[in-house]
Parts: sequence; structure tokens; C-alpha cells
Amino acid sequence: MAYSKINQPKISDVIMAQLEQMILEGSLQPGQKLPPERELAIQFEVSRPSLREAIQKLEAKGLLMRRQGGGTYVKEQLWQSLADPIVELMTADPESQYDLLEFRHATEGMMAYFAALRGTDADMQNIKRMILEVEAATNIEQQAAAIVRFYRAVAEASHNVAMLHLVLSLTPVLHKNVAQNLELLSRREEASTMANDHRRALLAAIVRRDPEAAREASNEHLSYIEEVMLSVREEDSRLQRSLRRLKSGA
Repeated sequence: MAYSKINQPKISDVIMAQLEQMILEGSLQPGQKLPPERELAIQFEVSRPSLREAIQKLEAKGLLMRRQGGGTYVKEQLWQSLADPIVELMTADPESQYDLLEFRHATEGMMAYFAALRGTDADMQNIKRMILEVEAATNIEQQAAAIVRFYRAVAEASHNVAMLHLVLSLTPVLHKNVAQNLELLSRREEASTMANDHRRALLAAIVRRDPEAAREASNEHLSYIEEVMLSVREEDSRLQRSLRRLKSGA
């Protein structure tokens, strides 16, 4: 009987596969700097040439990038198809904000569902920390950034890499959408309190591991934002109409 030779994988390929897995699961995130080569080689218990070869292969794949004299980073935009200029145009179009809210209904409700179903104790603690950051923010930009980090924590807790990388790739768009929504909410005295209450309800449902309640809490929150958005824009429309009438009668 003839036996086939068992080929041992190259050390650089093993390192590359491990780094790829870390990127996929979100342990290494877009824009994150890798430890220095010397430190990384010690952690992996490999030689620096093998490590360097693995990094070069990941650079060729478009997953890592080197900055001259500044180290190695995970590429900022991993999903190039979602960096299309049309996405940027959407953030400047008022009507597209409703489309983004519909999109968020589908994705965030699903992430909340699976976070409640699969989240670990460590995930729950992370989500709680993110809520505190949201509530501690002192201006709209800080709060928008904290809210996006909160939803990223929920995505991480879902343990679904497609959902996680969807959130990571759309972070700039989500940040702008959230900031615009916060501007509108600021025009309603009770709106910010209501939004915080909704996020607290979402957190509570996830922590008590109730998937259906988590999805419902997410949808209720986004429905409220849409309701406020419509109301404020209707007021603006009436105001503009009144101003036009006054101008024409002058």
C-alpha cells in the first residue's frame, strides 16, 4: 500500500491563518495597530522572518497595511464595496435618512436578538460599559460616537462575523446618521430621555437573555426616532411655508 506524504504547513501560513481569524472575529479591528514585530513573534513563539512573511501575505491580500516608520495596521476599510461614494451621498440626502432607519430596523433588531441569544458574560459587561459612555457624553459628536460603539458591542455579542463587519464597515455612515438623529431629538425636550430609556430597555432585554424582547426594544427605539424625525421635519416644512407667504405678502 502506498502512503501519501503528509505536508507540514509553512509557519508563515499558520501565522497568517491565525491573524485572518482574529480580523474576522473582530479581535483585530479596522484601523487597529498590530504590536511590534518583536513582541508579536514572542506571542506567537515564531521567528521574526516567518512573522514578516505572514504580514507581507496579508498586505498582498489587502487586510494589513504598513505605514513608513509607524508600524502595521489592519486596513481601515475592509469591505471596499461598502465604501462606494453613493453611501456618502446618502448621508447628505434627508430622504435617505428614512432608508437608513429602515436598514437599521432590520440589522440592529437582528443583532439584538442574537446578542441576547449568544452573548457571553464578558459581552454583557462590555455592552453595559458602552451604555454608560453614551449617557456620560457631553455633546452630540461624543454621544454619536458612543452610540455607534454601543451598537458595535451588540454586534460583537451576536457572535455573527457578517453582522459585526457590516457594522464596522458602515461606521462612518452610521455615525453621521446617529448624529443627525440626535440633532433632531435635541429639539424635543423629552426626546433624549426617551431615547436613553429605550437603550436601557434594550440593554435589559439582552442581559436577561430575552431575544424577542431585545428585537422589540430595538425596533421600538428606532420607530420613536422616525416618529420624532417626521414630526420635526413637518414643523420645518410649515415654517418655511409661512415664511414664503410672509415674503410674498410684503
